[in-house]
Amino acid sequence: MNGADIFPPHGSFEEKFIRSGGHGGQNVNKVATTVQLRFFPRLAGLTREVRERLEMLAGSKLTADGDIIIIASEHRTQEQNRQAARERLKELLARAACRPRRRRPTKPSYGSKQRRLEGKKRRADIKRGRRGDGPY
Repeated sequence: MNGADIFPPHGSFEEKFIRSGGHGGQNVNKVATTVQLRFFPRLAGLTREVRERLEMLAGSKLTADGDIIIIASEHRTQEQNRQAARERLKELLARAACRPRRRRPTKPSYGSKQRRLEGKKRRADIKRGRRGDGPY
């Protein structure tokens, strides 16, 4: 499954339009331009592995029911906000579809160990030099 061409099937999400807050005067009070996109991962036909990664990536957008809510209100028109919300969902799905690379543990080289220990000795000598012959 390639992450770039994933878009959820039509039964797996719903869009709701709500009024925006903030500045804008009469337009803000009259027109519902903010888009609230609710995605249902269970209905999208995703593999268990992709769904688990999606839930991890969603973070605070994930509801207790397992749905993902994306709110877009950065544009003045409903259609632009709808496109922005869908684009964000698409990006989230693409990131979830990509399997993360496994980390291969590596050992520090002999030279790097020597340099580290040499630095520690140098620092200890500096601190030892600061000690005074005080009463303690």
